[in-house]
Amino acid sequence: MDAQSRGRADEVDPADQWVLNPETGTYELRLNPSGTQSNSGPSRSSTGRVSTRKNDQSERSGRREVPGQRNRRAGKAPAGESPDGQGRRKRKPKATRKKKVLLWTGGVMGFVLVVGSGGAYWLYQHFNGNINTVDVGDAGSKSSVPDGAFNILVIGTDKRTGAGNAGYGDAGSEGHADTNILFHVSADRTNATAMSIPRDMITDIPACPTKQKDGSTKTVPGEKNVRFNTSLGQEGRDPGCTMRTVKKLTGLTVDHFMMADFNAVKQLSTAVGGVKVCLEKPVNDPKSHLKLPAGQSVVKGEQALAFVRTRHSFGNESDLDRIKQQQQFIGSMIRQMKSDDTLGSPTKMYGLADAATKALTVDSGIGSIKKLTDLAQVLGKIDAKNITFATLPVIDNPAEGKNHITVVPDPTKADALFAMMRADTSLTEVKKKEADAKSAAAAEEAARLNGPRAKSSDVRVTVLNGGAAAGSAGVMVTWLQNQQGVLKSSNGSNAPQKVPATVLTYAPNQADQARKLADLLGLGASALKPGTKDAVGKEPMVLTLGPDFKQPGSPIAAPAKAPEGIQKVEADKSVCAK
Repeated sequence: MDAQSRGRADEVDPADQWVLNPETGTYELRLNPSGTQSNSGPSRSSTGRVSTRKNDQSERSGRREVPGQRNRRAGKAPAGESPDGQGRRKRKPKATRKKKVLLWTGGVMGFVLVVGSGGAYWLYQHFNGNINTVDVGDAGSKSSVPDGAFNILVIGTDKRTGAGNAGYGDAGSEGHADTNILFHVSADRTNATAMSIPRDMITDIPACPTKQKDGSTKTVPGEKNVRFNTSLGQEGRDPGCTMRTVKKLTGLTVDHFMMADFNAVKQLSTAVGGVKVCLEKPVNDPKSHLKLPAGQSVVKGEQALAFVRTRHSFGNESDLDRIKQQQQFIGSMIRQMKSDDTLGSPTKMYGLADAATKALTVDSGIGSIKKLTDLAQVLGKIDAKNITFATLPVIDNPAEGKNHITVVPDPTKADALFAMMRADTSLTEVKKKEADAKSAAAAEEAARLNGPRAKSSDVRVTVLNGGAAAGSAGVMVTWLQNQQGVLKSSNGSNAPQKVPATVLTYAPNQADQARKLADLLGLGASALKPGTKDAVGKEPMVLTLGPDFKQPGSPIAAPAKAPEGIQKVEADKSVCAK
């Protein structure tokens, strides 16, 4: 039993649970504050409690000391420290707790980002050994935290492995992409958009190279007009196939994936001490076994899984309404994990980290605690109020007539939302200072569009493909020459490197040409990148097409705000399921 469970939690600063080991020169997490630091490393008792030989000796002799804590309260200085505290190891401010260990969750699964700046080698190895990895080849990024904005695909599978899960049916399933959230982190790291992708949405799945157990690579053929959830598990598809499907659908590069099954919900909700949920009416669903009263409840384990699985208790009993309660659950989980109650408890944080890493499967680009920690340091700085959950806008599948079973992307709203994410436009109202800075930058960029326009026949431009669909540069040149009169346009083939969004680079003395081309293409001011030196002779501008380019004539500029009517909510908001 530690000091907190003995009623003396106020005597132990959570920062003091990390203790310097003089032999190794590193900080080690003291999971049992009642014992002293071990020189021989940890061992586990028959009860599973992590302990040290010195801890056991202290307990047998009846001594239960927390070094430095009681002596300070009694006005005595510990050995080696002066009474006035001058020699005392300086406590870190409370804010640094969040840098020690951070756990984040998404979808119907958890993904963990653990162990901050220090930690014993054994603890590092323990968590590292928990993580499962999948090599998705070139579908993901090799960098744990890519430069600029980046995207993480969070996948919750319906695989029935694990104690008590076979009873949910389909016990032999390999697991499909049951719950999917594309987590977009802004380039300035101030905000994020978490977009849910309905599992029953009809889409195209591209051909997918997958690693086999023998080390060989097998390409699973693509399919058209199938449910999104079949991008995983079906025909041997791995998470890399789901990543490729999301890229084809949205035009956004997916850098990493994090995936877990039913066990993640049960284990994480239990480890965090339960998750608060709210219901507008009482629920008694015999199919999911969810039974809760109206109002606020705390769910964990099987009850938490029932809450995120039920689809017959809320709304119109569809997967789209289930997404709303899953988002409510995730937002509440985030708030609980970021609370002082969790971050201030080393024992609880250890339990969370252990449970989450055991439930976690990731791509090899983030397949270690060190890489996950790098990611944690970025995600941990995003305030919950600046994380917006949204659902990909859809409409009933017209091919089904009146039988509304599947959905398809809303042709107008979905493209607008994808464009906003590609342009790194936040759905959330960020801090006023940041908003003002963006407004100033937008005004400066808008000034670039003011001024004279050249004639179409005077525009010189070389078109490159920097991440658009194959053949896009040729299609664009044909359209410019045959339909817009830009006869001095040429196809430069592939760009030296991919770009996140379409960009037009031009010289100062080509500004009139740039404005004309921007008008023709529907380019926003942020896509215009002026150089510093004037063009010489017949030197052309360079238009590099990014993944935001779909077809000539479709405006490339992203909307300034989210489409009307899309479902969205901030992570700091508590919403009751209806």
